[in-house]
Amino acid sequence: MSHNQVNARQQLILDRMALYGEVKLSELKETFDVTEMTLRRDLERLEQLGYLRRTFGGAILIGKDIALLERTHVFIDEKVRIGLQAVQYIQPGDSVFIDGGSTTLQVAKSLQSNMNITVVTNALNIAAELQGKHISTIVIGGILLERTSTLVGPLACDALSKLAFDHVFLGATGATARHGFSNSNMHEAEIKRLVIEQAAEVNVVMDHSKFGMKDLFSFADLTAVNRVITDRPPEQELVQAFMDASVEIISS
Repeated sequence: MSHNQVNARQQLILDRMALYGEVKLSELKETFDVTEMTLRRDLERLEQLGYLRRTFGGAILIGKDIALLERTHVFIDEKVRIGLQAVQYIQPGDSVFIDGGSTTLQVAKSLQSNMNITVVTNALNIAAELQGKHISTIVIGGILLERTSTLVGPLACDALSKLAFDHVFLGATGATARHGFSNSNMHEAEIKRLVIEQAAEVNVVMDHSKFGMKDLFSFADLTAVNRVITDRPPEQELVQAFMDASVEIISS
């Protein structure tokens, strides 16, 4: 199944399907600024590709979990470039937080072995990536979200509230001028909000397909973020909004 057969909005619909197992047309209409007819066509397309089955008023996921596995292979070259760009900002002695996601995973992959830094993460796949690199790594405990390999909830928040970071690298599934940076999962958004408060510098790593999209949970206003690292800049209107909010845009 070729992943370039879906557009950015359809990919976000798939991401949401993967998290909740179903979507409702009414919820999609609130999230995406398009007509119901367009959304019905999106669901029809995803049904043809074998991802979901349409139901009255929405759709349900069929087959295996598609969340992280699918996303890991979408825009892979772009994400690799973003990862390589992101690690340029890390200095010896830094404490760094990296959260879960397919783009943040590339940040972990780009870290050199034996770097004199401490990495804190709530993502099992990122911890696994760092294993063997001889980098001091702290994994936060919590409730496991299987679809994203992340640990969330009160335990995770309690542990994070006691830490301070020189840099945080966060993924996002959407960014708009009004809604800020957003994510489809409430528990992950809570973690993102918390680490932003504990960080000296906030970096969001995201590929260009997420610009102009808004997901359910906003985790940061544009002004809360110092830098966006992407593969190519967004539309001029959003570039201007980033500039007004003093957000640096780095495109790899």
